[in-house]
Amino acid sequence: MQSDIRIKELRPHYTFETARTPLKFGAVVVEKLDFCRVEAVVENGKGQTASGWGAIFLMDFWGWPTPELSHDVKAAAMKEVTERYIRLAASYDEPGHPVDIFMALEDDLRRINVEVSSGAIHRAPGTGAMNRAATQPFLGALVCASPVDAALHDAFGNVNGIDTYCGYGPEFMSDLSRHLGPKYAGKYASDYIRPAYLPEIPVFHLVGGLDKLTPADLDGAEPQDGTPNCLEEWIAYEGVYCLKVKLRGTDLHWDVDRTMAVYEIGREGLAKRGQTEMHLTADTNEQCDSPDYIIEYLERIRAQSQDCYDRILYIEQPTERDLNASRHDMRKLAALKPVIVDESLTDLASFDLALELGWSGIALKSCKGQSSDVLFCARAKEEGIAYSVQDLTNPGLSLFHSVGLGARLYTIMGVEANSRQFFPASTSDAEKAVHGDIFRLTNGNAKTHSLRGTGLGYQMEKIRP
Repeated sequence: MQSDIRIKELRPHYTFETARTPLKFGAVVVEKLDFCRVEAVVENGKGQTASGWGAIFLMDFWGWPTPELSHDVKAAAMKEVTERYIRLAASYDEPGHPVDIFMALEDDLRRINVEVSSGAIHRAPGTGAMNRAATQPFLGALVCASPVDAALHDAFGNVNGIDTYCGYGPEFMSDLSRHLGPKYAGKYASDYIRPAYLPEIPVFHLVGGLDKLTPADLDGAEPQDGTPNCLEEWIAYEGVYCLKVKLRGTDLHWDVDRTMAVYEIGREGLAKRGQTEMHLTADTNEQCDSPDYIIEYLERIRAQSQDCYDRILYIEQPTERDLNASRHDMRKLAALKPVIVDESLTDLASFDLALELGWSGIALKSCKGQSSDVLFCARAKEEGIAYSVQDLTNPGLSLFHSVGLGARLYTIMGVEANSRQFFPASTSDAEKAVHGDIFRLTNGNAKTHSLRGTGLGYQMEKIRP
């Protein structure tokens, strides 16, 4: 097709970002991170050229949580995987749709990941002869590749003069059978995507493990920059009504009490604003030994408050990411609440295994790749399971990309976006000037009117004049 693109150039840009307040999830605390922006220059079959952008945090804390290796070692390895993937993609000479390019390079990304992370382990002092299981999971490699993939999707739309999401139909790409099998003959990604952005979309506010809940919890050491410092203040400030609660997964009493406290603060704070709608989700980030822990958690919540229980939309990734390790049967838990697979979902094979084990929903994330998300949302619809769009504390361009993705899909509820809480300074003033109604919420919603024009709707001509 003349709309197919060839990659002419890929340019990475790195910054080192510091959190406003520490972000705790699972067993880790995030304070400083490398942020990677990638600019792609492409040419279509008509000889036209254009650029596109993608961005993501290289978050080893989430993608590669191996405690035996230091953050510095893992961060350096992720940066090297990113650089090698950029060189690989830049050398790929076949014209194609961005989804096809991503799928063509998937096996090479796996190879690069093993080579780089194995070498990092070998060079790291004091690690000894660690086994292969300590290498970066493929999830981490997807994080490294995701800004390149996003930049190609943005550039694809820009060079062809279209909204990228309008480029997922028969005029611009082959049907889904190419990647999803004969069942999808004659079906296209556009069949599963909204024709336009929702005008506004609910945003999930993260209640991290270290987050303060009320003004009484504050000790005076918090930043005094006009941004809220506790959940109660955030509700008053933005009317957030979708709350994602990070649980410990190893302390049932704390997890139940924390959830009930968030519920009460949310209900009371929203009532003061005249809002009655409120939704909760719970996420242990793989810390539970088995789904039985969350079943007991839910039963205790229901015993204390049926209303709180009813407001819990789903449970996210309670057990370890290696689905083959314990092969937990999720059906009993899924009978109570949808149970969403996140860290475990990295490719089509893991999707199949999750379904086999009874997981009842999936988490899409821009950090796993726009291309993967396009394929996964189609499969989820065909399999009759729910999906969410989750965050990687995405700031700036990655925030606008992720919110736009959620606003073009049929998510179970809204989209998570927490960079305004933990890394607000990582979104530039120019980006906030263009997309202020995404960065700052109104009654708990992000407004998407600024996502316009070609590509992923960044309006880069205003951000980078």
